[in-house]
Amino acid sequence: MLPEPGTDRGAGALARFRAGFHQCLKARSDALFELADAMLCSSGPVVSLPGLSLSGVFARGHGALYDALAAGRIDTDRLREVLAAQPIRRLWGRIVLAVDATGWLRPDANCAPGRLYCHVTGHGRGQDQMVPGWTYSFVAALEPGATSWTQILDAQRIGQDDDPAETTATQLREVVEGLIAAGQHRSGDPAITIVTDSGYDLPRLAWQLRDLPVIVVGRLRSDRVLYGRPGAYPGQGRPPKHGRLFRMADPDTWGEAETTSGADTDRYGRLDARAWGNMHSRLTHRAAWIGHDGALPVIDGTLIRLETERLPHTGRPIPLWLWTSQQGLDPGLLDTIWSAWLRRFDIEHTFRFLKQTLGWTVPQVRDPESADRWTWLTVAAFTQLRLARSLAADLRLPWEAPAAPGRLTPARVRRDFPNLHQALPRLTSAPKPSKPGPGRPAGQGNRRKAPICDPGKKAKREKTMREREQRLTSAKG
Repeated sequence: MLPEPGTDRGAGALARFRAGFHQCLKARSDALFELADAMLCSSGPVVSLPGLSLSGVFARGHGALYDALAAGRIDTDRLREVLAAQPIRRLWGRIVLAVDATGWLRPDANCAPGRLYCHVTGHGRGQDQMVPGWTYSFVAALEPGATSWTQILDAQRIGQDDDPAETTATQLREVVEGLIAAGQHRSGDPAITIVTDSGYDLPRLAWQLRDLPVIVVGRLRSDRVLYGRPGAYPGQGRPPKHGRLFRMADPDTWGEAETTSGADTDRYGRLDARAWGNMHSRLTHRAAWIGHDGALPVIDGTLIRLETERLPHTGRPIPLWLWTSQQGLDPGLLDTIWSAWLRRFDIEHTFRFLKQTLGWTVPQVRDPESADRWTWLTVAAFTQLRLARSLAADLRLPWEAPAAPGRLTPARVRRDFPNLHQALPRLTSAPKPSKPGPGRPAGQGNRRKAPICDPGKKAKREKTMREREQRLTSAKG
């Protein structure tokens, strides 16, 4: 039996989270809660949505399952507060958040609204594709060491009328403010580090979050051009905004690095880092900054070049370019920043587990709101696995190697979760007796066919000042 809540951190945290999660379910609460349990207690990966109704922990029929996804209601704001209140592991004394987007591919769902074109990486050069589907942005807290565990704090679907950069900035702001409100970050603590991949506009993200205690770190393409601070004002003409030119592809323009550090690693061999301070991108009144009033800001940061002796599976070194909004790096802080960015890849393991094991993209639902409910159920299920990993036994298969203490993977924790579930308090009520409805009369076709919904962006954003002036002129006229 599990100890009473509060006597053990793992068992108490798991029981408290389940109670808080159940309170966040406002309609069809019992069916939604048991659906999340069925996701955790099923043997093997989730490959069928109605198949979850056959699980022993789901006491209702498959009709109640679909009704819960279609008509259920989840208080997502309260659920975010519950997630933010969970214990968060830190990297070198600071919270590290990874933000990334992944697609729920629905190429054949012509009647499903809200689909965008999701980027799918193919095997081989030039094999990438754009497949219609729903795009979700996840924010997760990372953990130290080589691990496949993350702590998901938020998940939002990017709509056809949304600006992905604005949605990401708003999402990160809500997550950071939620962590501060939950007491996870206090005044005087190290700044929260946000790590991203190369698909994000780092200067714009740093500018939108400039009033929060955060550091933005992300990867840049190796063909980018940055600028340093201008020199002394000569006294004639307009004062310059940009200084020396820094071409990442041209070592002759780099100059002497302000900070350097190095370390010997088992995985990458010799790893050297060099940093140049006061580096910024040249902004223009186009695209993302077209609606900015007044002069465009100069967003200074630190440019980092990371060189490794070798890379796993390839053997050849490939340098990485990082940009961070943090200025004045000493060797210790420099190592902390690039080490935190390397942990960003843990969120890719989380995506794989959500899709391949918990069946996040398995349901063939048409309504995007139903997809949002299923997404939050998946997040709640993964959080329960994270809280149960100190309680689960290593039920390994005969051909699997034993796991070190405290090193169980999410899949192995899920394997023992049915045994843990038997000792947890029952929070749902017994199902009421019912019988299926009459359904559609025999021989009568569907008279309310769903409309065809085209994928892709709906809102058009001006790309030049002329387009913006024409729109404003037509609006006034």
